[in-house]
Amino acid sequence: MNYEETIAYLYRQMPEYQRIGHLAYKEGLDNSQQLDEIFGHPHRRYKTIHVGGTNGKGSTSHLLAAILQEAGYKVGLYTSPHLVDFRERIRVNGEIINKQYVVDFVEKYKDQFEPVMPSFFELTMEMAFLWFAEQEVDVAVIEVGLGGRLDSTNIISPDLSIITNIGYDHMKFLGNTLPKIASEKAGIIKQYTPIVIGEMGNTDVAQVFIDKAKMVEAPIVFAEWYMSNFKAEHTEYGWLFHADNYLYVEGDLKGPAQDKNARTVITAVEVLLEIGYTISKEAVYNGFKGVTALTGLMGRWQQLQLSPKIICDIAHNEHGLRYIAKQLLIENWSRLHIVFGMANDKDVDSVLSLMPKVGHYYFTRASVDRALDEATLQEQAKRFGLEGSSYPSVVEAIHAAKENANENDLIFIGGSSFVVADALPLFLDR
Repeated sequence: MNYEETIAYLYRQMPEYQRIGHLAYKEGLDNSQQLDEIFGHPHRRYKTIHVGGTNGKGSTSHLLAAILQEAGYKVGLYTSPHLVDFRERIRVNGEIINKQYVVDFVEKYKDQFEPVMPSFFELTMEMAFLWFAEQEVDVAVIEVGLGGRLDSTNIISPDLSIITNIGYDHMKFLGNTLPKIASEKAGIIKQYTPIVIGEMGNTDVAQVFIDKAKMVEAPIVFAEWYMSNFKAEHTEYGWLFHADNYLYVEGDLKGPAQDKNARTVITAVEVLLEIGYTISKEAVYNGFKGVTALTGLMGRWQQLQLSPKIICDIAHNEHGLRYIAKQLLIENWSRLHIVFGMANDKDVDSVLSLMPKVGHYYFTRASVDRALDEATLQEQAKRFGLEGSSYPSVVEAIHAAKENANENDLIFIGGSSFVVADALPLFLDR
């Protein structure tokens, strides 16, 4: 098989949650542990940092990887989902895994892993772990896929665990209250292992983390308390952060919630220093300023075009899109155009109730089975005063928005990471 055939085989043989939803979800760590046995527990050959949470875990993971890379470490980075190319999930010092390794991995180990019947995520995670070991990384930053306690990645024994925040998402699997969701996310808190909580949330959520940390004797740090003097300025050039030991940190990521991610990351750096990592202040400054170039991060309030300005963001639930909606209203534009689609398993009404009523909407559906039908989305949106037209593909919706937009308008593309994934190829080639 060549690379394209190999990727097609992986999608065909192994159910992928990102594309088909709950039918691909496999609860428990049995498959991951069986696979890990097959491959010789590769993650034990380097240090790891585990990053979970409802939103912001991707940005946090990339920021930490960039900082550690600037500090002189050889850094593996495992994240999901990918936007354009499967290989985005697996990087070493910012470089994506090579195609031939993906092909060789499947051909070499197919007879061993097929009897396990792993999910797409379980197998690609193990591919990443093995690639990192063979590349002899010093440390790997591992992003949780879904939840925490039963997530495939929870077989690692990290130096540090991070939970960015708790919001309503994946409630079918994690519970329908914030404390229940927090309890599942808290599953990545390991015995004697420091845990950083980015956003404390309400007192009930905070207590879940405190109780779990106490149970396993894990030192717990709430970033909001630890970094109480943290300040963030949203300038016309982007974010500028100030903390006790770090003044005038320039943020490369422009998204509306990056101040919270920055506080979490700087707190995590301080904890890593306490447990023996060597990270200079210069590495922190350079990591924040160059994260996009260093790690290839895409889809976080990413500007795709200047005139008219086109911005995309992968925020996809109530917790994340709340910030996006607020940011859209304070941007400078003559008219606002919103290319919008959602997955069919999200709390659509909660999201639509937040979105700006002043924009013209181009309701659409991404090219995955989980995408909500565009006409259904348009009908639901009308109940919240959101007006627009529907389009059967993201490409058609974007073309319509561009035809209607003047040079001083703003086009926003989002609602789902899959919408952004369909949009990016239109702009990346340019």
